[in-house]
Amino acid sequence: MVKFSKQFEGQLVPEWKEAFVDYWLLKKDIKKLQAAAGAEAAPLQSQFQAPVAASHWVMRLPFLNPHGHHKEHGAIQVHRKLASGGNHGAVAGEVYETEVLDTAGFAGAEAEEARAFFQRLDEQLNKVNRFYERKEGEFLERGECLRRQQQILVELKAAVTEARRRGGSSAAGSADPEDPSVSCSILHGDQSLRGITEQEHESQEKLADDATAKNTDEGEDHLPISEGLGDSGRIEKPREEAANKLRTFSGRAVTCQGRSVRINIPVTTPSRTVFAIRELLFDDMLSQSRKTGGNGGDGGEKLSINKKKVHQAEKMIRGALVELYKGLGYLKTYRSLNMLAFVKILKKFDKVTAKEVQTIYLKVVESSYFNSSDKAIRLTDDVEELFVRHFASGDKRKAMKYLKPNQKEESHATTFFIGLFTGGFVALFIGYCIMAHIAGMYTHQSNKVYMSTSYPVLSMFSLFFLHLFLYGCNIFMWRKTRINYAFIFEFAPTKELKYRDVFLICTTSMTIVVGVMFAHLTLIFKGYSSSTVQAVPGCLLLVFLLVLVCPFKIIYRSSRYHFLIAIRNIILTPFYKVVMVDFFMADQLCSQVPLLRTLEYLACYYITSSYKTQDYGYCTRVKHFRDLAYAVSFLPYYWRAMQCARRWFDEGDINHIVNLGKYVSAMLAAGTKVAYENDNSAGWLSLVVIVSSVATIYQLYWDFVKDWGLLQFNSKNPWLRNDLILKQKYIYFISMGLNLLLRLAWLQTVIHPNIGSLDSRVTLFFLAALEVIRRGLWNFYRLENEHLNNAGKFRAVKVVPLPFHEVEED
Repeated sequence: MVKFSKQFEGQLVPEWKEAFVDYWLLKKDIKKLQAAAGAEAAPLQSQFQAPVAASHWVMRLPFLNPHGHHKEHGAIQVHRKLASGGNHGAVAGEVYETEVLDTAGFAGAEAEEARAFFQRLDEQLNKVNRFYERKEGEFLERGECLRRQQQILVELKAAVTEARRRGGSSAAGSADPEDPSVSCSILHGDQSLRGITEQEHESQEKLADDATAKNTDEGEDHLPISEGLGDSGRIEKPREEAANKLRTFSGRAVTCQGRSVRINIPVTTPSRTVFAIRELLFDDMLSQSRKTGGNGGDGGEKLSINKKKVHQAEKMIRGALVELYKGLGYLKTYRSLNMLAFVKILKKFDKVTAKEVQTIYLKVVESSYFNSSDKAIRLTDDVEELFVRHFASGDKRKAMKYLKPNQKEESHATTFFIGLFTGGFVALFIGYCIMAHIAGMYTHQSNKVYMSTSYPVLSMFSLFFLHLFLYGCNIFMWRKTRINYAFIFEFAPTKELKYRDVFLICTTSMTIVVGVMFAHLTLIFKGYSSSTVQAVPGCLLLVFLLVLVCPFKIIYRSSRYHFLIAIRNIILTPFYKVVMVDFFMADQLCSQVPLLRTLEYLACYYITSSYKTQDYGYCTRVKHFRDLAYAVSFLPYYWRAMQCARRWFDEGDINHIVNLGKYVSAMLAAGTKVAYENDNSAGWLSLVVIVSSVATIYQLYWDFVKDWGLLQFNSKNPWLRNDLILKQKYIYFISMGLNLLLRLAWLQTVIHPNIGSLDSRVTLFFLAALEVIRRGLWNFYRLENEHLNNAGKFRAVKVVPLPFHEVEED
C-alpha cells in the first residue's frame, strides 16, 4: 500500500504546494509528541495505578455561544475569531485557535508538544481557508467576466449574421460577400499587450503577497470588467500611444448595437502585425487631415467588425473558459486533498496519544470555509453549461474533450520496442565500428570522400538524436521532481510526448540510421563507388525530412506539427509573439550550430549534384556557399536576439535588452573565430581570446543568476537559492562546475586539439556533443527555476487575455 504522504505529494497541484497543508511538518510534530510521551511514560505509570478507560476521552463538539467559544469543556477547545483587519464578512475573516485543556491528561513536555502541534494545525487550517477564499474569489470574478464577454460575443455574432442576411438580399453588395462586416462608430482609447502582461504580473504578485487592495485603471473614463484577469489593460501615456497601437489588433473602442466595447486581439502573428501597422499609419493620416481640415468631429469614422475578427475573439473566450475550468478542477483537488490530510494527521494524533480529539477538530474543519463553500462547485457547473451551449452545439461529450481531456495512456508495448531497438542499435553500431576500423576510416589516412560526404550525415543524425535523448531524460527528471513542464510549455495533455515516446523515437531512428550507414560502408568497402551508392546518405536524409513534413496522421503527427510551428515562429521571430516553447527551442538551436552548418553543406552537396562527381570541395570553394555557411553560424544567435527584442517590446522589461546583449556578444565571438580561421595571425588570435572570454563570462553570469536563479548570496542555502527541488545541494555546485567547463569549448579554436590519430572532424564532433550535453543539463535547471517562479506566484493556470473591454461614455 502506498503511504499517504507519497500519495498526497503525487496528487497535489505543484504550483500550489506551499498553500497545501504541510503534512510532513505536522508528522514531525507528532513524532516529537510521541518522544515526549515516551519520556513521561514511567512517571505517569507510577502516579496512575488504574488504566484510564478510552471512552473517557471521547468528546462531543459543544455548541458555540455568541462570542465564538464553546460552552462545554473537553480535551481541546477550538475558538473561532475574526482576524484583525478582516473586512470580508463573518466567514471570510475567520481564524481558528485551539486550546489544550488541563483535563486532557497531558503532562510536562508532552503538554507543550501537544500545544505546539495544535498551534501548527491551526496555522495550517487558517492558511488553507485564506488561500481557498482568495482563489475562489479570483475564479468567481473571472467567471463573471467571461459571462459578460460571451454576451458581447453573442451580440456581435448576431450583428454579423444580420449583416450577411442584408448583404445577401441586396443587389451587388460588398466586394467580399463571404465575409460581411458590421460598421461600428469609433470612440477612443487603446490597450497594449504590455499593459495586459503587466496586469497579469500585478495580479499574480498581489495573490502571492496576500494583498487585498484592487488595482485601478488610470487616465481614462471607463469601467473595467474585472481585474487580474488579463483583459483590463493599462492606458499608456501619450508619448507611448504609437508603440501601444502596434501591440494590439483592432484595439480601439467601438459602439455596436448600443454597447461600447474595446476590442483587443493581441498582435501574435505577422498578419496581425501588418494590420496593426496599417491601422497606425491610417490613424496618423486621419489625425493629420483633421488638423489641416479643422474637423474635430468623429462622425465619419467607422470600424469594420467582420466574421474573422469575431472568430478570433471566440477562440480567445473559449481558451479562457478551458483555463478557468482547469483552475476550478485544481481548486476541487485542493479542497479534497487538504480535507483528507486533516483526517489522516488527526488519526495519527489519536493513535499516538490514545485520545480521541479527531471528532472534535474534524467537525471544525468540516464547517470551515474551504470545505463548506459551494461557490466553486456551482461555478464549475455554470462553466460546463456555458461551454456546452456556445462552443459544443449542445454536445456535452464534445465539450468535455476540451474541458477535461483524457490523458494518453502509456503502453507496455512502447517499453518493449525501446528495448528491442536499443539492442538492434548497439549490435549495428558495434558492427559499424568494426567495419570502419578495418577500412581505416576516421583516421588521418582515411577515405577523404567518405569523411567529407557520408560521415557528416551520421554525425548530424547523432547530434540531433543525442539532443532528443537528453530531452527525454529531462522529461523523466521533470516528472520525477514534479516540475510542471507541460504547463510551462503549454502542451496539450492529449498530445505531449512522454519520455518513453522520446526514447522510442531516438532508438528507432538511430537503429535505422546506423543500419543504413553500415550497409553503405559495406558497399564502399567492397569497391562499389558509383553515384548511386554515393547518393544513399542523401536519400536517408531526404526520407527523414519527408517523414518530418508528412501530413498524414502517423508517426506522432501532432508533435511534428508543433515542432515545425516552433521552427517557423523562430525564423519569423520579430513578427510572432514569443512564448516559452519558442525561445526554449531557439536556445536549443544555439547549441546545434555544427548540425546546422552540416545540414547546409549536405544540402549544397546533393542539390548541386556534386555527389555524382564526388567533388566534395565544391561547396567550400564557391564564395556564396561559403558565405552562407558563415551566415548559418550566426542565425541561431540572431533569432534569439530578435526574440529578446520582441519580448522587450511586448513586456517592457529591460532584462530582455540585457539578455539580447548576451547573444550579440556570442555573435561577435563567432565572427572573430571566422576571421581567425581565414587569417591565423597573432592579432586575430588575441581578439578571439578577448571577445570569447567576455562572451563566456556574460553567458555564465546569465546561466547561473538569471536562467537558473542561483548565486543568491542572502539565501538560506548559501550561493544557491531559497527554494531547491533537489535535496542534495552538492548537485547544484557540480552542475555549475560542469557548465563552466563545457562553456569553454571555444578553446578548441585556439589550441586545435587532436585525439591520437583520429580525424579532426571526429574531434569536432565530440566537442559538439559536449555542448549538446551541456544544453541538456541547462534545460533541467532552467525549467526548475521557471517552475519555482510559477509556484512563488501560485500560477497554475494560464491567464488568457480577453477580447472585449466594456467602456463608459462621458
